[in-house]
Amino acid sequence: MMEQTENTNVLAQENLISPKGLKEVLPMGEPLTHAVADSRRDIRAILRGADPRLIVITGPCSIHDPDAALDYALRLSQLARELKDTLLLIMRVYFEKPRTTTGWKGLINDPHLDGTFHIEEGIRIARELLLKIADPAEYGLPIATEALDPIMPQYLQDLIAWSAIGARTVESQTHREMASGLSCPVGFKNSTDGGLSVAINGLRSVSTPHRFLGINQRGEVAIIHTRGNADGHLVLRGGVRGPNFDAESIADAERQMQAAGLTANIVVDCSHANSAKDHTRQPFVAREVAAQIEAGNRSIAGIMLESNLEGGNQSFIEGETALEYGKSITDACIDWPTTASLLCELAARLRKPLQQRVRTELVAA
Repeated sequence: MMEQTENTNVLAQENLISPKGLKEVLPMGEPLTHAVADSRRDIRAILRGADPRLIVITGPCSIHDPDAALDYALRLSQLARELKDTLLLIMRVYFEKPRTTTGWKGLINDPHLDGTFHIEEGIRIARELLLKIADPAEYGLPIATEALDPIMPQYLQDLIAWSAIGARTVESQTHREMASGLSCPVGFKNSTDGGLSVAINGLRSVSTPHRFLGINQRGEVAIIHTRGNADGHLVLRGGVRGPNFDAESIADAERQMQAAGLTANIVVDCSHANSAKDHTRQPFVAREVAAQIEAGNRSIAGIMLESNLEGGNQSFIEGETALEYGKSITDACIDWPTTASLLCELAARLRKPLQQRVRTELVAA
């Protein structure tokens, strides 16, 4: 008998619905297509200095309960309409979670939180949720997510207004190639050590054409040719050496980006190492960033918040724990009242300073 030399550690393989097949079952429709395209244009206009508003990406660390996510989306959509002259509110809808060792990998990977790993069902649930949140006839919110699995954009990217490349994958060639073909603006986080060089190298890479292996809409393996993504920007999230949202750190990031030939567009993540992993410090970080804008900063294009219906987080055991509604099962979040109060405060503080900082040199670009 011939000895087996491939798939020796593979227990099974399952066929997965193709991206085209999923979209035939769960299509976008023309109004939603226009809404997503408009949201991307708004983000690009802010990044290019033609729109004075501040991008605010806010929402749960990860989505584990679609009902609670829609509850959050309803509240955020109402606030987005009230504050739209100053803040462009984008809902954070993260389905994939990178893990340092082990743990729950997100709704797509394990939608029932019980280790059954019904991935195709997870993809369907994710797309259904995105369709509702982005639909102008329902919630009408732009959506942000982390681009983690390199084949997942073919299933969901048509609904995404903004994507992140996370601190754990920012050095990955696979993710730089993928990001070069994403249809939306993409933010590169600084690496977990707090250094910027890896993210800056990633931004230089993502702006150029790439060719790599992926899948097409029929689910076939294909060689993907990209033109490069012109809307990459830096996301500061702090690192092991401490936070990097202060004015000195922002100025250093501006210098490094300009030295690399990049436009100094910066989004500040108010969570993670910038809040010392203390969710209650996120408002403090946001207010410090607002103070820099009031003082004349022109490079800060947005902020990120980890926010949920309830504050903090909760632990769970797969398939066993009764979960508290609206509370994160990953990183701790600020609660909705804190979020709404903070965003209203920022809109009031920044309305005039933001109007005064339109970067006219970029409007024509």
